[in-house]
Amino acid sequence: MPQLPKGKSTSKLKVLGIAGSPRRDGNTDLLLREVMAGAASQRAQIKIVILSELNISPCRHCDGCLKTGKCVIDDDMQWLHTDLKEADRLVLASPIFFMGVTAQTKAMIDRCQALWVIKYVLKLPLATNTSKERKGIFVSVGGTKLSNLFQPAITTVKSWFTTLDISYDGELVFSGIDEKDAIIRHPTALKDAFATGRQLVPSTLKE
Repeated sequence: MPQLPKGKSTSKLKVLGIAGSPRRDGNTDLLLREVMAGAASQRAQIKIVILSELNISPCRHCDGCLKTGKCVIDDDMQWLHTDLKEADRLVLASPIFFMGVTAQTKAMIDRCQALWVIKYVLKLPLATNTSKERKGIFVSVGGTKLSNLFQPAITTVKSWFTTLDISYDGELVFSGIDEKDAIIRHPTALKDAFATGRQLVPSTLKE
């Protein structure tokens, strides 16, 4: 069997993008698409999940997952759990609503209680592929220019990433962005997003 050159991976890096905005084609969506396009330009395998198009119920805190690590609610979160386990890179995109992530995003995060159980109660590996370091970033916009506008949401995202065994690799955030397509008028935002996506896939991990 021929040997792979040093530093080459046997499979493409899987980059999962999660669109948490309830508004399609808005500022956050545009940023997410550019990030994912940047990752794709590095030959990563990309997938974008749009939460507003999925059936995801809120967590019931019923403790039904405590013995098996499987949520008892049969909805789209079941397959999304699999995607979250398989992702090598995670890009969470959500605008800021009342200093936090959107309701769609928070419902998805809360439903990862079953994954918390797998890690902390059942003491089982969470990631499907443990040979690659898992990293994630947060992409967001907010309408105001408060100095701490993104901090509550970032705290939530970091906590979620910790449960998923994903290291927090930073954020791409823009304040003062409110009107639809406002991000297009920003002098560097879309270019920054594309560059961020490229940086998610180091050359040593490209196929």
